Amino acid sequence: MKDRDRMVYRRKDGTWANERNDADKASSLHGTQGEAERAARAMLQNQGGGELITKGLDGRIRSKDTIPPGRDTNPPRDTEH
Repeated sequence: MKDRDRMVYRRKDGTWANERNDADKASSLHGTQGEAERAARAMLQNQGGGELITKGLDGRIRSKDTIPPGRDTNPPRDTEH
């Protein structure tokens, strides 16, 4: 995994975290998983792209998505979505 990849997961307090993989703390906290995913996507696009990994309520990986850079005119095709 690249350092700029991001993970969205539910914390023990019930909030959803958007965290960069090399970080000690979450970049942002959200009330819903969708809000956290949107924030993570925007951050990845601004940082030049990367992988977005989303975990479900059970803590298992629910999905992985490749996010292209924000200015990429030919983004790679993601076969999962």
